[in-house]
Amino acid sequence: MSIGTGIVLFVIGAILAFAVNVDVDYVNLDLIGYILMGAGVVVFILGLVLMMRRRSSESTVRTVDPVAGERITRSETRTSGDGTV
Repeated sequence: MSIGTGIVLFVIGAILAFAVNVDVDYVNLDLIGYILMGAGVVVFILGLVLMMRRRSSESTVRTVDPVAGERITRSETRTSGDGTV
């Protein structure tokens, strides 16, 4: 969701900065467009970083019990970054 929001902010900012030629006395639409474009880039990058943190990995550990000679298999799935098991 944040990646799409970043793209939308960037597009709206580009439209305001480059396509709208309206003179408003007290508001500079070009500056608002550049600010929205910058905010869109930041939100997009944050969305990518958060998406990379949510990737999960799966590991399997196999051990042999030395007393009984039985094979014990334990698997766990960890979501990297937040420590949930």
